[in-house]
Amino acid sequence: MNYLEDYYSNYDEDGRLLSRHGQVEYLTTMRYIHEAAGTDEKRKILEVGAGTGRYSIALAKEGHVVDALELTTHNLEIMNSKADGIDNIRTHQGTALDLSGFADETFDMTLVLGPMYHMYTKADKEKVLEEAIRVTKKGGYIFAAYCMNEATVIQFTFKIGKIWECMNNNMLTDDFRCLSEEKDLFEMVRLEEINELNSGFGNIERVKIVATDGATNYMRECIDEMDDATFDLWLKYHFATCERLDLIGATNHSLDILRKK
Repeated sequence: MNYLEDYYSNYDEDGRLLSRHGQVEYLTTMRYIHEAAGTDEKRKILEVGAGTGRYSIALAKEGHVVDALELTTHNLEIMNSKADGIDNIRTHQGTALDLSGFADETFDMTLVLGPMYHMYTKADKEKVLEEAIRVTKKGGYIFAAYCMNEATVIQFTFKIGKIWECMNNNMLTDDFRCLSEEKDLFEMVRLEEINELNSGFGNIERVKIVATDGATNYMRECIDEMDDATFDLWLKYHFATCERLDLIGATNHSLDILRKK
């Protein structure tokens, strides 16, 4: 069974990122992409696991030359329909584990904003990062997004009353580390695991790691009901705190921003 294809065929990813609470993750990610890209020239960008093209289409419309790789047929079809008529974007079907269709040091920036969510072994995570580094130019950036462990334990086991089900089904370790398989769809990590993964590569350095939604998903109903002025103030608070290392572990999604040496 293709769990990912089945999941994304029935999930509204665009709707999530367009919701008020979902905008926080999107706006934060774009803020840091723009910071890395600068304003002097248009960049050559690869998005690996581009989904329905929310980021790739936006970046192409800004004038960047974009290659967008997506695994699932459903998402690729939606992205193709959105990319119709945009000359500076090319779409491809493929996996983050094999970027052999792209030459070494081709891109100024490689975005891996979804694939790490679905890599369940350290070897697969290493392969995804290795491939992303390979196709990125020296001095270029790799953006890798992760789903974080503690937000999942708090929101999706304790809060909704499934903690004992997860414990009894061996989905959590004694120290509350989530254990995922392909059928569970998402892999959760802790900051120390991201650090350990990066330590295996001597040709990258971390620029910063960011909590892309911070506390937003803990209070999504409140966020969705905010008026524009209050939401703008929430964004101001979020941007003021999203780089604080003492808060990274509690976010739902983190964004590791790396530079290739």
